[in-house]
Amino acid sequence: MAADPEPTENASFENVDWDALETDLGGFSRRQTAFAAATLAFALGVVYDTAVGGPLPLLGDPTPLDWLFWLTLLLSAFYVVLPLYDDPRLTRRYWRQFRKNTAAVISLGYLLVVFAVGTLGPMVLPQPELDLLARRQPPVYTSVAADVPTSCVGEVAGGMCRGTWQYPFGTNAQGHDMLHLLVFGMEVSMQVGLIATAIIVVVGTAVGTSAALFGGMVDEVSMRFVDLLLTVPTFFLFILIVYLYGGSLFLMVLIFGLLSWGGVARLVRSEALQRSEEAYIKAAENAGASKAWILRRHVVPNVSNTVITAATLTIPFLILAEAGLSFLGLGDPTAFSWGQTIADGRGELAGAWWISTVPGIFLFFTVLAFNFLGDALRDALDPRSEV
Repeated sequence: MAADPEPTENASFENVDWDALETDLGGFSRRQTAFAAATLAFALGVVYDTAVGGPLPLLGDPTPLDWLFWLTLLLSAFYVVLPLYDDPRLTRRYWRQFRKNTAAVISLGYLLVVFAVGTLGPMVLPQPELDLLARRQPPVYTSVAADVPTSCVGEVAGGMCRGTWQYPFGTNAQGHDMLHLLVFGMEVSMQVGLIATAIIVVVGTAVGTSAALFGGMVDEVSMRFVDLLLTVPTFFLFILIVYLYGGSLFLMVLIFGLLSWGGVARLVRSEALQRSEEAYIKAAENAGASKAWILRRHVVPNVSNTVITAATLTIPFLILAEAGLSFLGLGDPTAFSWGQTIADGRGELAGAWWISTVPGIFLFFTVLAFNFLGDALRDALDPRSEV
């Protein structure tokens, strides 16, 4: 029997090349390479739009908020959708737990429809246009006194103006098609909710995990800054900025995103502190893995369940905040927000109830669906909930 080869000097366990463990394409994993390529294409698009301007192929003339929204979708695809696709066994386990909550499954279907319509609808439908000859048209299958509309587009019978499929959800006092207002309101809600939440999640996760893993002065400075941040009245600060510079969805997203991550950072830090005491973290440290490697490969993936749950519960708060500010006249006057539409119809409830009621119903069910989704994800992503 041949003798075992003598161990070489470089074969010690402490000299593991940790970065090589996750690379298979010239120093980068396939996902990292694809993400880098997508990010480069995104950056080139931003540079071209900034330097040259004008309509872009398939994208039209995007605003800064549109670029942020597409960046949010890019991050979600690579760090939420792809990990689930790459691990079908874990995805099936999550789905088995999630589908036990029927209300959450229905909510997920509803939110997917709202997201698809809010994202693709504005690319197909024209912006709501003023039409004084079609003011206060009732929704289809309903009717209103013929003297309420300026002129009845639908059939008039018995002194009542009936709704028509030309305007399935009716029109408002300016003649805007309510269907178009609803679709563009979905876009505003999805943009504000998803972009601001993405900023909160990225910053909060980075600060919380770094504070827990590095400890010492990093932890102390980070948490004291979080304490200071939590004392900043974000709502009143936004009102001040609106007073100085005017309402803007872009400013709203930045202010709520950059000033509201303190709670997520604390939550993530608490979870990361528990994870940092696990055996696999200690084993990686003893094997010579760097703090950055442990943070990227162990800590962040293992607190992602907490982050995703926090995100789904943050989105409805931001949607309600935007709608509330728009209702008060503090939102972007150029955006067709649900809150703004509700405010336009609050004086029309007696004769044109649908102007405020229809967007109010969509706002209510959207917020409720996100709350159901967040509760179900919290149960599904918690391994202790599986019997």
